[in-house]
Amino acid sequence: MAAATNSILLKLKPKIKIKICNPLFGYPRSNSSASPSIPHLFSTTTLPYADADSDCSSEIKATADANPNFIHPSADVHPNAIIGHGVSVGPFCTIGSSVKLGNGCRLYPGSHVFGNTEIGDHCLLMPGAVVGDHLPGRTVLGCNNVIGHHAVIGVKCQDLKYKPGDECFLHIGDNNEIREHTSIHRSSKSSDKTVIGDNNLIMGSCHIAHDCNIGNNNIFANNTLLAGHVVVEDYTHTAGAIVVHQFCHIGSFSFVGGGSVVSQDVPKYTMVVGERAELRGLNLEGLRRNGFTATEIKSLRTAYRNIFMPVDSNSTSFEERITKVEEDKELGKITAVCTMIQSLRDSFAQNRRGICKFRYFSGS
Repeated sequence: MAAATNSILLKLKPKIKIKICNPLFGYPRSNSSASPSIPHLFSTTTLPYADADSDCSSEIKATADANPNFIHPSADVHPNAIIGHGVSVGPFCTIGSSVKLGNGCRLYPGSHVFGNTEIGDHCLLMPGAVVGDHLPGRTVLGCNNVIGHHAVIGVKCQDLKYKPGDECFLHIGDNNEIREHTSIHRSSKSSDKTVIGDNNLIMGSCHIAHDCNIGNNNIFANNTLLAGHVVVEDYTHTAGAIVVHQFCHIGSFSFVGGGSVVSQDVPKYTMVVGERAELRGLNLEGLRRNGFTATEIKSLRTAYRNIFMPVDSNSTSFEERITKVEEDKELGKITAVCTMIQSLRDSFAQNRRGICKFRYFSGS
């Protein structure tokens, strides 16, 4: 057993110490009672550190010794991979030659990182997760991201217009939780990229297609499916099993009801639902939860009624009603109202799909 796990010294400087756990995936010992104990024997090996091009200071060496890496013997880690401090790699994992792993990352058994992929500090890959692909271009993940069981991130898009050999890109920010069986694809062309911001919760079995642009602090419930080029702003919330047509925009602080098929834009602050999603009012609960004041909510309700619920829809056009709200002395001073008006105008700009249908009815 000792012979099978003897130290391997690579002639690379500087080097950091990596401990190999045998036979099971283990974590560093700690004084904290929360850390699992490791009853197995360890042997040490070395891999290149991220700052291998420069001389390693005594302080960095001390940090490396204090935060050893743990690589299971059955893991396939390419010697050219750049590994940070305190990284744990479980059984049957794969780390490719162009991969960069940040400090404190943990790869659970059977997770894989391929291609030109950079993963920031303290990311967690659950069993079966796949990040990156052997394609031109790059996949970048920020810090503190969780990639769930059997999620597939940063692979080739499902667009027939993609030409083999073209560069394609995926950039994911920080503090995202991407749950089991989710798929997120790279862009379809080198001039674009798929982007996901920070602090998003993407629940199980969601799909984010090529060239989508997702903002921050969004919640996508299970089986939220976004086609290519969809734009989702910030603080949106989707219920389960919804579909969004390509090139649609989902405005900030909006809500999409379960089972909806969204084929046109969802304006900011609104709520839509339906087999062909229709506007059903403001997302009042979402506005309250996100700190909108009573004055702002009251003004938004007034503006919404004037635009979408007129007493006589035949007396004025949609554009005239928007202009009237925009020129109102009171409503025009409220930033949230002005933002909603701009969202509506943008949806009717060139190459946009317009807004979801709405019904003329009274009440709130």
